[in-house]
Amino acid sequence: MSLNINRNLSQKSRLSTTPSLLPDRRELGYQPFEYWKGPKPILPRVVQQPIEKANSSTAISARVEEIRLPNSSGYRSTARQHQPTAVHHSTFPIEKVRPNTSLHPALVGTNMGWETPHNAHGGQAGPTSFQVRDANGRVEFITEPPSYDNQELPPRSNMSRYVGVQPWYKRKRTWIISAVVVIVAIIVAVVAGVLVTKANRYPDYTKVNYSLQDTYAGETFFDQFDYFTGFDPAQGFVHYVPKEQAQQLNLTSATEKSAVMKVDTSVGPGSVPDASTGRFSVRVSSKKQYDSGLFIFDVKHTPFGCGTWPALWLVDENEWPKSGEIDVMEAVNKADKGNQMTLHTSDGCDMSVKRKMTGTTLQKDCFNETNSNAGCGVQGNEASYGANYNAAGGGIMAMEWRKEGIRMWQFGRSAIPTDITAKNPDPSSWGVAAADFPNTGCDMGTHFRNQSIIANIDLCGQLTNAVYAESGCPSNCTDFVANNPTAFKDAFWEFGAFEVYKAS
Repeated sequence: MSLNINRNLSQKSRLSTTPSLLPDRRELGYQPFEYWKGPKPILPRVVQQPIEKANSSTAISARVEEIRLPNSSGYRSTARQHQPTAVHHSTFPIEKVRPNTSLHPALVGTNMGWETPHNAHGGQAGPTSFQVRDANGRVEFITEPPSYDNQELPPRSNMSRYVGVQPWYKRKRTWIISAVVVIVAIIVAVVAGVLVTKANRYPDYTKVNYSLQDTYAGETFFDQFDYFTGFDPAQGFVHYVPKEQAQQLNLTSATEKSAVMKVDTSVGPGSVPDASTGRFSVRVSSKKQYDSGLFIFDVKHTPFGCGTWPALWLVDENEWPKSGEIDVMEAVNKADKGNQMTLHTSDGCDMSVKRKMTGTTLQKDCFNETNSNAGCGVQGNEASYGANYNAAGGGIMAMEWRKEGIRMWQFGRSAIPTDITAKNPDPSSWGVAAADFPNTGCDMGTHFRNQSIIANIDLCGQLTNAVYAESGCPSNCTDFVANNPTAFKDAFWEFGAFEVYKAS
């Protein structure tokens, strides 16, 4: 606000209007006493402005305070002027006076909302008032608030019950609890996100071009295998015989179109020697070992019958389970539940991950020391092994082993893909696998290496004995195997050819 002062002016502008006879308490310049607090003054805004004379005389600097007072429609502005810092020929006297209650009847006999202590002369030391006058009379009546030093405050320990605020230590505890809750929520969200992300991971099985590396077929089929001899490491009730004895007993034979492996059916209870310590059988292992590849097994007939435990699998016989085991075809007893495809490993291989397959999960932990070495198995349908499979002429078992994972497919004789028969296999075109073991839960290079192809027909043993009674088979496994040679007429493998492809 600018205020011009001119000596020649006969009338000077008034700086404020006369206060109302019934002033609102906001006109007093403060808010009344609230609870333990003292009055809250409405502080004026100070504006420093120069004041010039009309005829370029000496300029004076006055401090003008702008405050806001209520009127009937809201608030209005008024001003008061304090002692100028430099005055020349001023006719604008300013004086300090006692309250003029005759001008403000509403203020007579009131202490304006606070206690007014008596002074030493018996009078009341009420609030000091100021009037700013000019030549024509009073301009404004202003009351200053009392000092806070005169107010009697309640004890600090009781303040919380007046203002409804908790003590500092309770507020601190509340903040700590809130912070802990927020941190826990963040941790839970992060962990949940990680688990969801991990559960949804899946390897990229992009197309791989394969070229033929090895073929096991025809009359020389068994020449590429070693015969295992001695008692069965899996505690089976068998005697694995060497190549010469196997050929003599007609337990292994090969033609241009197929290779056959059998269980002995000639030794009975009256034979010398008899089968009281186990029946003759065969187990062969490929002379060559593999670290990856695409394996195509043409299987025309699968062994089955009470007491049998046949398998077509891959393993490092000298480093089990460190180098892993891959069971491509396996069943026990009557094999009426279908083919079982399983991995057995050392610790650290688990299939609790996203998988894409048509088979049914049996176990997820592949570690050989869990679940009595059950491994992480996948069960095929009832027609994938045994009597039903054989009646349909068998089919193809394909196993792809690469760094992204191990997958297995099974194709019936009438549904073999043309790229397999053309010796140009493309697993990316075969659809969903029967069994899927992705690398998201198992590092393939660490758990599988130096694998030989193995085919055998075990009798009794750990797995067969565990489920023999519930399979509907008579007597007990060892007695049945020793005394019933003709029960094993269907216990033989017949292979067309094995082909091993290498990624090119």
